[in-house]
This record gives sequence, structure tokens and C-alpha cells, in this order.
Amino acid sequence: MEWLQSSLPSFSLSSLHSLSILLPDQKPGFTPVSVNWFPHRVCNYKCDFCFHTSTNDYILPFDDAKRALRLLADAGMKKLNISGGEPFLQAKYIGEVFKYCKRELGLESCSVVCNGSKVTEKWLETYGKYLDVIAISCDSFDTETNLKQGRAENGTATTHIDKVFTVARWAKDRNIKVKINTVVTINNWEEDMNDRIEEIGPVRWKVFQVLLLDSENTGPDTNSLRDARHLTITKEQYQAFLDRHAQQKSLVPEDNDAMKDSYLLIDEKMRFLDCSGGGKKPGRSILEVGVETALLDSGFDEKTFLDRGGIFEWTKEPEQQASDW
Repeated sequence: MEWLQSSLPSFSLSSLHSLSILLPDQKPGFTPVSVNWFPHRVCNYKCDFCFHTSTNDYILPFDDAKRALRLLADAGMKKLNISGGEPFLQAKYIGEVFKYCKRELGLESCSVVCNGSKVTEKWLETYGKYLDVIAISCDSFDTETNLKQGRAENGTATTHIDKVFTVARWAKDRNIKVKINTVVTINNWEEDMNDRIEEIGPVRWKVFQVLLLDSENTGPDTNSLRDARHLTITKEQYQAFLDRHAQQKSLVPEDNDAMKDSYLLIDEKMRFLDCSGGGKKPGRSILEVGVETALLDSGFDEKTFLDRGGIFEWTKEPEQQASDW
């Protein structure tokens, strides 16, 4: 990451307040190094704490997606992460996105966050060469806990845990870095996940405190499809979970303060999402106003992004080439 040493000194760690008063001809003061794109909102699970819910089934035409991704790369994007909704409900679409980003844009890293249920070996055989990191969501190794939280398809969570292990093995077999994402709630904060996490052996284990965002997971009063208010935990409960798993070298904690404004989030219409006000407010589309102007609507806190370790070794190791002799 030679670019990091040269670019970090020039980063302006602007506060959210300064971003909100920028004049139209001013620049955002940061580079969109790592971008998280939600290409669609549809999911086959019904997690109560989800903060990007299935409010529509729109998906951007592929040519428009390529144009926006090109603009982002030209503006300095090095890593693209795709999340959702469940990305693998549009498996070919995201595969072709990763292929384009690696072959045409030369991105350092392509990653995906998924629940694992729709990942297939065939997809990995076709597109795995373009994927650096796969993050698998796993909040509990107890089936009843997963059912309580909606981490299930059609009311059953019996296959979820086994699929997490299977997908992790498939990915490692193809030299893809494995991450585990866990959301800590009132249902799992007392769980001991040490043995199973060690069995999976992720390069990073992201442990999030359940986060509330209006219009997504705070109930009907905010027009939310989900309601996670009964799942919230105290800082002390969250810290107890972290303390119990302190031996895990891969553990990367993110409480509400570290998480809320430290991600550059883009929705299905290529609009940055501003979470600084407690909801997710879409801005102007990159396709309409360009990256620099669109970034002014992001509410992004670059300092928090850097402080939480948002930049890491995100490119997979190159495959060893067979000798010709």
C-alpha cells in the first residue's frame, strides 16, 4: 500500500460539522479510499437488527454501475466492499462487478459481506479469483439464538452455522481472506464463541454493537421495516463480550461510536448515505453530480475510519505460480 504513506499526510481530518457547511465549490477534504456499496436491498434472512432493509428491489443497470465505479476509482477508491441485502441473491451481477473492478479498474481489494447461505463453489470457481475478502455474518453458534434474531430463512436456522464453516473452507481453499462479522445483542452478549471462532480462523473478526438507525430498524414510528430496540445492550454488556474473547487476535471491536459515521456507504442508486443524524439520509447520486460533490452528502468521519483500523492488509496473497521446469 505505497499509496498510503504518500496520501495520509495530505488527508484533512475534517469534522462532520465542517463538512456540513462546505460551500458548493469546495472539496470534501478526503479521498474515498474504501467504499461500501449496497447494490440492492433484498435479503432472504429477516434479522431484526438489520440496518439496510428491503424497502425496494431496485438494482442499477450494469453499465451505469461500471460508470459510477470508474468515477470512484478515478477519485481514489482502492477497495470496494459489497454488502446488502444479501449480495449473492444477485450472484452473477456482483461477480461481474468484481471482475470489472480487478481487470479494468485495478483495485487493490474487492470484498463482500454475506450471510453465506447462497454462496456456491461454482461461483467461487468462476469469480473467486477476483475476490480478496469474504465476510460471513455469524452472530451465534446456537441455533435458537439465531432464530430469535431472524438470522434464518423461512423460519429455520438449522443450516446457517454449518454453511458458515463450509463457505469459510471453500474461500480458504481459494486463497480468499475470511472475515467473520458478529452483531452483539441482548440475545448473544453472554455467549462464549472462542472455540468456534478459533476453528474458523478468520483474519479479522468484526464484533459490532447492535446499532439503531431511524427508518431502518427503530420500529413503525420511524417507518422502519425492522425493530431492534429490544436487542440493544449497554456499553458494559458489550465490553463483557469483548473481554470474554480478548484472546482472539483477529478481534476488531466496533461500538456504536466507532461504527456510525466511519463508513462510506453507497446505496442502490449510487448515493452516499449520511448516518450522522441518526438515520440514513441519501444524498445526490454520483451518476448525476460526480464523486466530489456527492461526497459532501456522506457525513463521513475520516478520523474515526482511520482510528478503527479501516485500512488493513486487504489484498489476498498472490497464488504461487507453478514452475515451467
